[in-house]
Amino acid sequence: MSNYSTDMSQAKGERRKAKKSFAFCLLPFAFTLLTGCAAVDTVGESISGIKDYFSGGEDNADPPNALVEYAPEIKLEVIWKESVGVGADEKSLKLIPVIGSGKILAADREGVVQARSLTTGNLIWETETDVHFSGGPGLGADTVILGSSDADVVALNIETGEVLWKTSVSSEVLSVPVVADNIVVVRTTDGSVIALDEKTGGKRWSYERNVPALSLRGTGSPLIAGDNVIGGYDNGKLMALRLADGKYVWETTIAIPKGRSEIERLVDLDVDPIVINGVIYIASYQGGIAAISESNGDILWRNEAISSHSGLSNDSRYLYLTDSQSHVMQLDQNSGAGLWKQKDLHQRRLTAPAAYENYVVVGDLEGYVHWLSTTDGRQLGREQVTDGAIDAKPIVVDNTVYVYAKDGTLAALKVR
Repeated sequence: MSNYSTDMSQAKGERRKAKKSFAFCLLPFAFTLLTGCAAVDTVGESISGIKDYFSGGEDNADPPNALVEYAPEIKLEVIWKESVGVGADEKSLKLIPVIGSGKILAADREGVVQARSLTTGNLIWETETDVHFSGGPGLGADTVILGSSDADVVALNIETGEVLWKTSVSSEVLSVPVVADNIVVVRTTDGSVIALDEKTGGKRWSYERNVPALSLRGTGSPLIAGDNVIGGYDNGKLMALRLADGKYVWETTIAIPKGRSEIERLVDLDVDPIVINGVIYIASYQGGIAAISESNGDILWRNEAISSHSGLSNDSRYLYLTDSQSHVMQLDQNSGAGLWKQKDLHQRRLTAPAAYENYVVVGDLEGYVHWLSTTDGRQLGREQVTDGAIDAKPIVVDNTVYVYAKDGTLAALKVR
């Protein structure tokens, strides 16, 4: 009996060891799936969730700051508020409205595309498709272009909403398609850059790049600058391809992986690059922000102290950025030096900032839209448009701010 009990105890111990080993062996595999998991917003959430699943521990992630009451310095008005289907359906997608031909266009996860009046929000047209949209819409000469989780790219007529063509690509499209010279350029989650004919959807060219095993979910939208397509990759490199034929032009390293673990070495360039007067600006998760010459890829300056996976905006003198802790920053365009940092909205999952006049505008995880001062970053006013999270960068046209929440709420706001 004693030997039997000892053997059983040893067996249980071995099973516990095996279970623990199996769990930790699964961790790298689970991390490799981050780019394919629609519910993942940041790698921090993913890692804490995976660790908790296997260890049974609680999530000790840094909580978002509670909003503090203050005396607003501006008066805000919601001009109109409408609904675009289910929105992103609480998934981490790149569904961002676009403005063109006097209307605002937005799509939802279940295949609905709407065009609405900029001034009233009234519906101009609506098209229902069977496509699970994940990126877009992008704007062409007379087309609206969207990408899907099912590896489709769809073009609609901007005036009527009629579906013009549908083309299959190599994998999910998690960025906004861009269009120039009758060429549609899309980025896919497997690292490919694909160019399609705007009129027919026919393939013009493609460029393939390996994706690291571990990366944040998301893909920066390509930037068309002059004759080149500029795109950042999950290995910290920025590359220029020729728009006409996809030929390699230049490549430069923006972020250098550091640290011992794969998590510490994440340096994804998921932020959409912007270009100002021949200079490209791009930020990286855990890899800093840099200014690069558009013509040859030379790095003009780099600020390695910043980590961001949301996005950038600019005015005539400064850059504005939301970092990975949801601190909003103002940077000097010529040097990358930080000028001010707003920390009151810590970990509220702020959108990329939009700058206009004397304001910087961001949305947050509870549907609030915040106006900050460009002078020092102080809070000037806020308005809640929905209970759902806002993760799409606000759009500003004629001093009207348009926001799109993950629950499908599309709203126009203005300072009065």
